[in-house]
Amino acid sequence: MSDRRVFRWATTSTRLLAGTAVSALAAVAVVTAVSVPWPTLTREPLSISTLPAPSASVVSCDGGLLSVGRDSADVDAISLAKRQVLTSGVSEGAQDPQEQVLDVPGLPEGDGPTVFTAPPRERERVDLAAAGSATATDDDLAGYAASACRPPLLESWLVGGSGETGASDLVLLANPGVVPARVQLTVYGAEGPTTPPGGTDLVVPAGEQRVVALAGLLIGEASPVVRVSAVGAAVHASLQASITRTLTPGGVDQVGVVAEPQAVQTITGVAVTRNPGAEGASDAATVLRILSPSADATAKITVTATGRDEPSLEPDDVPLTAGEPVEVDLGGLARGTYTVEVTADTPLVSAVWQATGFEEGDDFAWYTPSPLISVPSLFAVPSGPPPALTLVNPGDEPAEVSVTSADGSYRLELAVPANGSMTARLSTRTVYVLDPGTSEVRAGLSLTGNGALAGIPVWPADAASPEIVVYP
Repeated sequence: MSDRRVFRWATTSTRLLAGTAVSALAAVAVVTAVSVPWPTLTREPLSISTLPAPSASVVSCDGGLLSVGRDSADVDAISLAKRQVLTSGVSEGAQDPQEQVLDVPGLPEGDGPTVFTAPPRERERVDLAAAGSATATDDDLAGYAASACRPPLLESWLVGGSGETGASDLVLLANPGVVPARVQLTVYGAEGPTTPPGGTDLVVPAGEQRVVALAGLLIGEASPVVRVSAVGAAVHASLQASITRTLTPGGVDQVGVVAEPQAVQTITGVAVTRNPGAEGASDAATVLRILSPSADATAKITVTATGRDEPSLEPDDVPLTAGEPVEVDLGGLARGTYTVEVTADTPLVSAVWQATGFEEGDDFAWYTPSPLISVPSLFAVPSGPPPALTLVNPGDEPAEVSVTSADGSYRLELAVPANGSMTARLSTRTVYVLDPGTSEVRAGLSLTGNGALAGIPVWPADAASPEIVVYP
């Protein structure tokens, strides 16, 4: 071997050793960089928290009692049978609400329902409440009806009424907005949900109320439930239910909506005015209608008298088929005020039908569920028979509740027992503030008199707009 080849081999080996060492050092450096935390620089993004400008409070009323078929030349024409007497009020210190009367095709101008609007005050939403009542004494329509004026909704449910012979029920759709609303009516009956031609793509112009005969949607259906879906603008939906038995009017009611299906439905203040077996009474005068819209379920029904702990009837489990309403007879209840609770594993809608009897001069009412109230809320008591406020406390601790007239002249402090209920007497044509304190309660009004019956659930005040965060 020559000296040159030895030198070349030596230099090559040296380069290999140096490269290997450099590679090893690089690997160690990478591992170290990964395993050892590096210093970081963080900066919180700039943000601005602000409250959006509150919108005006708007509630729409049902309007007066309507009659169909009084014009022999046009049996489908509607007419105003009795105007609605209204009671309204706003938060303390706010200006009186603005009033607007909606147009109703077929009725003279000024005969439509009233809309109340309260603009915000000092960037705070103004609480607004209103309610109305009417009593009809005509040959084709008789009875007492009372209802609360409610905010318009994009979706709501009407639980009540009938499409059978003798019923003259009307679906009322009011649009207090400034743009037209397009409404779809889905009727749930014995054959499940259907969208009848008369309930498809109904256009309700801004500032108008549209009237649709319930029997025209699903004729002959004994226990319908109607879902009202609107696009373009929210609508205020309600149901005028009336019945005639062998040419004798058997009562009238204005039925409010159920805002959404829920797994717990609590119907408060159901007033039974006659004992079972009494003259003119019937053991089947109390009926519960239930619907599970989307899934089969088993509903548990509990009926409890106000102020009592033990159920008045044996709790019942009722199987439900998705999309098919079921009616349950709750007959046998003694005179008094009751809470009906319906629970299931799936969302439900429900309502209770109650009658004073089935003779001339009797009346009926549909009682709908009472939502939870956790904030001070304004509610109006309409004119009519003496009203009673039923409070239900679903919590495990007693609830300290106050009921104060909006003008501050009357105040009532109430202690509602845990998992219990109680009733307080109020005055008609008065606006009150219900403050649940730190608890959550449910509340409902019952108005009962000679041949008069109505029930109105108390809804919570609209929640204030939450803060929004802007990142510039």
